[in-house]
Amino acid sequence: MNTSKIINFHISKFQISNPNFAVWNFFVGICLSLFIASCASSPRFTQDRFAEPKVISSKSPVAKNNGKATSAKGIASYYADDFHGKKTANGEQFDMHALTAAHRSFPFNTKVKVTNMDNGKSCVVRVNDRGPFKLERIMDLSLGAAETLDMLKTGTANVMLEVLEWGE
Repeated sequence: MNTSKIINFHISKFQISNPNFAVWNFFVGICLSLFIASCASSPRFTQDRFAEPKVISSKSPVAKNNGKATSAKGIASYYADDFHGKKTANGEQFDMHALTAAHRSFPFNTKVKVTNMDNGKSCVVRVNDRGPFKLERIMDLSLGAAETLDMLKTGTANVMLEVLEWGE
């Protein structure tokens, strides 16, 4: 058989077996576009992740003492099982039953009185970690603190923070 006949046969076979070549190219283009778009950075890795939430003074009054806030109101949440036994931001081991908390900017070992505004219960926690990473939250509490404040069912609570002693 002649080589040119073989090439012609394969070319004609390719054209007959793929009549929707444009549709196939469109499909591959869409898949490629979705793959490239999935490589874009997500919002959780932006600089705003560790930013303090924007506080509207009429909604959340903050008393200041020598430039440092001594009290604030906001929403607190708690964290427990997934972090129990792991290192906190200050290097100590997280004990979910201790009365500790995470705050974005308070110095480590700052003692804060946390009052649940919905039921009046309060406790004193020590800041040993950084967070919360949801900007609408003001503090993340340990399970022990959340139990004391009676906020386990709701997961979050409206709280008042009062700094009792600044850490280093």
